[in-house]
Amino acid sequence: MTPFKRLQSILFILCLLPGLAPAADSALVNLGRWSDAELARIITAAHRLESPGEQIVAISSHFLATPYVAHSLVGGPRTAERLVINLAGFDCFTFLDTVEALRRAADPADFPVQLRQVRYRGGKVAYENRRHFFSDWVAVAGTEIDDVTATVGQGRSRVVVKQLNLKDDGGRWLPGISVTRREIVYIPAGSIDGNLLAALQAGDYVGIYSDKAGLDVSHTGLLVKKGQRFLLRHASSRDGVRRVVDVDLPEYLRGKPGLVVYRARTPAFSSTLRCRPASLVRRSCRYASALIETAP
Repeated sequence: MTPFKRLQSILFILCLLPGLAPAADSALVNLGRWSDAELARIITAAHRLESPGEQIVAISSHFLATPYVAHSLVGGPRTAERLVINLAGFDCFTFLDTVEALRRAADPADFPVQLRQVRYRGGKVAYENRRHFFSDWVAVAGTEIDDVTATVGQGRSRVVVKQLNLKDDGGRWLPGISVTRREIVYIPAGSIDGNLLAALQAGDYVGIYSDKAGLDVSHTGLLVKKGQRFLLRHASSRDGVRRVVDVDLPEYLRGKPGLVVYRARTPAFSSTLRCRPASLVRRSCRYASALIETAP
């Protein structure tokens, strides 16, 4: 069975479990060059690492040079949302949610389940449930991510109240999504020195703070440490690059308003498959678990 067919079969079976995969039967899957056996090796190797940050750096390293692809998610106010699993290309945010889902996954079969949990509130695939903003990762339950910006900032962080999704002219950045009042903590780029950089941890998820009305960040990536260097690993949309790359973080921050820092909370890998009392559902859960256990 090909990787594509295997994942489609897994998604179909998970669809039989109430409350787990509302739109998984119409999922769009593109594994690119990856086989399910290769994904299993990536996940297994990450299991052996102790900290979430180490896991994030290790998993993300496999996707260096992956092409930048914008607007890959499917769904909107008048378009049915579909779960998109695309390992052949990322934008800056799908790069992060893919890495985080792989970090949490017990194995390749669990990856789609975890991606739903990371990308959508309650794991329910719907446009209105999608975590559209970076700060949705910490403001909305279910991501196991903490906002550590104030801690890293060591007294130099600032708090700004934003009306997310509301433009200066009264319009919306995202049609069909309500305006949300939210406090955004960020560290001004000019305040970031060696002492502050030292407070960052490898694998921290970072956002470039946006001073535009209605937005929390303008770009996202994750932190990599190599010797004394602090690198931003991100899916770059820059002309001439347009792929996942590592760049010097202090240099990248020049001219930017500031930095937002989030940190994965738990190192444990655990499936979100949970059976309900009904015997038929229990049998379905056992069948799905068996597929997971036999995936190469």
